[in-house]
Amino acid sequence: MITLFGLRNCDGCKKALSWCKENGIEAVIHDFKKDGLSEDQLLHWMDKSGIDKLVNKRGTTWRKLTPAQQSMMDDPTSAHILILENTSLIKRPVVELGNDVFIGFDDRLKAALV
Repeated sequence: MITLFGLRNCDGCKKALSWCKENGIEAVIHDFKKDGLSEDQLLHWMDKSGIDKLVNKRGTTWRKLTPAQQSMMDDPTSAHILILENTSLIKRPVVELGNDVFIGFDDRLKAALV
């Protein structure tokens, strides 16, 4: 069973879930907003992937942040607090496979899943 961390109504998460089903991979979505996100898990993702890869700077949530809030991404301590308060900032889906963390639904993740 694979867990796709993201949002139930996210197009990328829906696409990943559908792809998994088509390829015989059992998958569920862990919705950040409804199911929560632990600080430890977020820090692990930040450590494995880096803030720049983890944060979606093209999304509505990012654009709604003030310049001061956006600059908080330069400091890991401030960044993780802001991300926990605004989980929609995270690129989706996030998938943990073994010791690897995959951000976004791409060919690298597909290859790791099959």
